[in-house]
Formats: sequence, C-alpha cells, structure tokens
Amino acid sequence: MDGMPVNDMPWWRWRSNVRSALHMLSDPAFQQECWLAGRPGYGDVTDAVYRLVEDTWLDNWSAEKYVGTVFRDAQEAALVDAAVLQVLRIMHQVGADAPVASYLEHPSWPEAVRAAREAHVLLAANDGHNPDEPPTSLDVLAIMLRAV
Repeated sequence: MDGMPVNDMPWWRWRSNVRSALHMLSDPAFQQECWLAGRPGYGDVTDAVYRLVEDTWLDNWSAEKYVGTVFRDAQEAALVDAAVLQVLRIMHQVGADAPVASYLEHPSWPEAVRAAREAHVLLAANDGHNPDEPPTSLDVLAIMLRAV
C-alpha cells in the first residue's frame, strides 16, 4: 500500500481494516488462489466480512455515519454501504461458517465482488494507492495497524 498514508483519517485503523476486506472481497483471482486454496496468512471470506463490519458496525448502520472519520466523503460511504449489503446478504444465505466455495458459487457473488471492487478502487485511489496491487497478508495488515 504505497502512496499517501491512510493514517491521515481520524479512525485510520478502521479504514485500513475496511480497505483490506474490500480488497480481498473484490479480487476473484485472489479468492481462488488464496481463500479457495486455503493459503495461510489471508484468512477466508468470514475473516474479511469481520474486518468489514467489526469495529464499524456497518452491519447495523450506514457508512455515512463515518464520513470524515473513516470515509473521506459520501461517495465512499455509499459504495461501501452497497458492498456491505451485497456481501452480508450472501453471508446470511450461506451461513457465516460456510466453506469458501459456498460463497464463490453463490449466484449473487459476482455482484458482491463488483460492488466491493467499486468501493475498493475509490478508497485506494483516494488514499493514493494502486487498486490493482494484490491484497496484503493479514500479518502485513497487523504490522500496518501498529504503526503510527
């Protein structure tokens, strides 16, 4: 994640978690190569959903609540809300502990990936990062979250 620091936002750690989740949820090749293959260090779909909604409670209220703290503007918030709704709808249908394949084979998964991609691209661009770089591991994310 080169470019402008994410920590210019007041709640930058939450932003970093949301960005990490959206990045993984938006990349079908990553999902096949890491999640479906069980590659260590990247978690799974449930881990990504947890990072998306854990601190932010985006499963309970709109990202609009966090404009200026986690999200830079209403456009970011709207795209994040759309992605969260798509992913959570599928999670509730397949079950939180469902195998990765259940998510990837769900008929609505491509739409969830598209929504996550739109949000990921905007947030990455607004942070000065290349949205097409591969997702970082959870270990790298943990190191970034400890940084000041």
